[in-house]
Amino acid sequence: MNPARLTALAADRNKDPILAVLKQVLPVSGLVLEIASGTGQHVTHFARALTGLVWQPSDPDPEMRASIEGWINSADVQNVCAPLDLDVRREPWPVQRADALLCINIIHIAPWAATEHLMAGAGSALRGHGVLVLYGPYRREGRHTAASNEAFDEQLRAANHEWGVRDLEVVTALAGKQGFALDRLVEMPANNLMVVFRREPTRSLSAGVGVARP
Repeated sequence: MNPARLTALAADRNKDPILAVLKQVLPVSGLVLEIASGTGQHVTHFARALTGLVWQPSDPDPEMRASIEGWINSADVQNVCAPLDLDVRREPWPVQRADALLCINIIHIAPWAATEHLMAGAGSALRGHGVLVLYGPYRREGRHTAASNEAFDEQLRAANHEWGVRDLEVVTALAGKQGFALDRLVEMPANNLMVVFRREPTRSLSAGVGVARP
């Protein structure tokens, strides 16, 4: 066991449902930049299943980057790059071009300015019909989708007044300013959503339309 390798129980619980959606929405080849990869459990799990893609993990926390390297070494995956020190608020990003960008459980555990920088960075980095995939809890039309999400929101804001569950419509509008349209919403376990944006999508959904399911 690599002593640097950390484990998050939530990552074990949600990795397969997330992977099921990624199989539907990611390109068959190209570079996927993951923002704030955390422990590294997700990126190695996804890389084993989606071998046509090259995965670029990143995290601003050196402890997390060490954990990511531990997971890469333990998984013996060949299509995962060494983790980068990437803070979305610090420009320029160390990755200038990507075909897809993945960000899991970050928008609500960061100041709103981080989401603004995330969208701006995605707008600069994603090529052509690049896809931006977000995962986490969201409010819809100004309301929480579950009592558990409302309680979670209160906990977040008590810990840091700049954190909190975001309004999906506001996030969608911010993405729109960078040339992204909402392509699909997928209901996930524990009242989370996967939110998929694309440039020039073949179809787009307004935030008020229903959700898909994997």
